[in-house]
Amino acid sequence: MHSKIADLLLDIELEMRRLNIWSDLAPTQEQLMSTEPFCIDTMSFPEWIQFVFIERLKCIVEQGGTLPSNSDIAPMAEEYFRGSSLNATAFVALIRAFDQLIMAH
Repeated sequence: MHSKIADLLLDIELEMRRLNIWSDLAPTQEQLMSTEPFCIDTMSFPEWIQFVFIERLKCIVEQGGTLPSNSDIAPMAEEYFRGSSLNATAFVALIRAFDQLIMAH
């Protein structure tokens, strides 16, 4: 399961790079301290995916830690890209695949 998650995280990163929504600028400590879901008050959704979601899951995978028991991130991804000029269909599909993989384990 951990290796499937690792592969999916890499695919998500690659798709973010393809969409040009991968950032070279790390968020500030204050941005990371948000208590709101998806850090919605301090980051964009792609920033949250990159700097919170991917980073936390990489740590879990590397340490063989306990994966989340549920995930429902795809609706947020769909909402974020609704009306966007970006074709984020593949990105949303990868997030949905993550949700399904977590829910199946």
